Amino acid sequence: MTKMIEIENLSKKYPIRHSTARYGTLRDDMMQFIRHPFAKRTKKEEFWALKDINLTINKGDVVGIIGRNGAGKSTLLKIISGITKPTTGRVKLYGRTSSLLEVGTGFHPELTGRENIFLNGVILGMSRKEVEKKFDEIVAFSGVEKFLDTPVKHYSSGMYVRLAFAVAAHLEPDILIVDEVLAVGDAEFQKKCLGKMDEVAKKEGRTVLFVSHNMGAIEQLCPVSILITSGLCTPISNTRSILDDYIGSRTQNTTEWFDNNRPRDTDVYFNHAMIKHKNCSLNSSVFSTDDEIYVELGYEILRPLANMQIGLRLQRDTTVVFESGDVRLPEEMEKIRHNGRYRSVCTIPSNLLNSGIYSITIFAHIPNVTEITHHENILTFNISIKYPWSGTFTQPGIIRPNLRWQILPELI
Repeated sequence: MTKMIEIENLSKKYPIRHSTARYGTLRDDMMQFIRHPFAKRTKKEEFWALKDINLTINKGDVVGIIGRNGAGKSTLLKIISGITKPTTGRVKLYGRTSSLLEVGTGFHPELTGRENIFLNGVILGMSRKEVEKKFDEIVAFSGVEKFLDTPVKHYSSGMYVRLAFAVAAHLEPDILIVDEVLAVGDAEFQKKCLGKMDEVAKKEGRTVLFVSHNMGAIEQLCPVSILITSGLCTPISNTRSILDDYIGSRTQNTTEWFDNNRPRDTDVYFNHAMIKHKNCSLNSSVFSTDDEIYVELGYEILRPLANMQIGLRLQRDTTVVFESGDVRLPEEMEKIRHNGRYRSVCTIPSNLLNSGIYSITIFAHIPNVTEITHHENILTFNISIKYPWSGTFTQPGIIRPNLRWQILPELI
């Protein structure tokens, strides 16, 4: 494999200064200075944004970079792009690099969109003829034809991003680096950008580094990823496993729960619960909006019961999305459930839930009479939006059902 990026023992330290003086009036500050003229009023602290990062990224690799806000993702990209110098270690690049790290990266605000296209081409080491060859394609992709001869300082943030991404992706860089900046654009343009990055990577064999909080976009675009946590970086690994680690790090709950301590003072007890992926064969904590989700509940009935219902409650944060039970019809409720072990499987249909982190509470009760037992928030999973090939986009709300619509001619 041809190496494109080598990162060796990379660390980045920032000094943080804290004021030790209390808030007060100007008079108080002057009196404090007169009494203690040499007293230190600030103290320094070292903050390591990155610690001993070692990575090798090859030609054609499409690598997702995942982590919470402040984890060090943007710092890593700035060092790779040459914007920031590392404290220790080094980065070797074996090709032309184009970076889109924030709105207006590399643009001069007083120059027009047309002039900035050529300026960026020069920065990337391209000749005027090479930029002219791609010029029409860049303008068409960006959709800012009407404002091409307007200084970019008058552009909206969305227009900035449209033109900046078009330039970054079309001027044939060997390495394309894209930060969360794409979140500024509208949904349709995000789909275009992700499609273009996929094309650049798969058809043209270029290397892409992609930072995003959209787990669906990461999963669809990036076969492999890294997870950065408090400046520490995991080795490059399969994106699905990295996503599972990331989701797991955000919550103590899991996709499996077991309880082998059967209580003596209950009529029903749960021995296990789990969330499964397609065909009930794969446990997972990350799902796309168009995945079916299977929740399996295992339980034992210790005393025959009528009107008993096994159920679950689905929540996002503190909001209850729904409750559902395994029997609903009156004639089913009245049947006696005999002693023994059982399993109930609930299918949450595809195209129902919006993106987000969800938790599940399980319970056994006799509706409107008594609760027998329950276990709060024992399972957790993540729904991500699938970009861009499913044609879906971000929508408000907790649910995003795929409802049936008809377009009918107007009646006259």
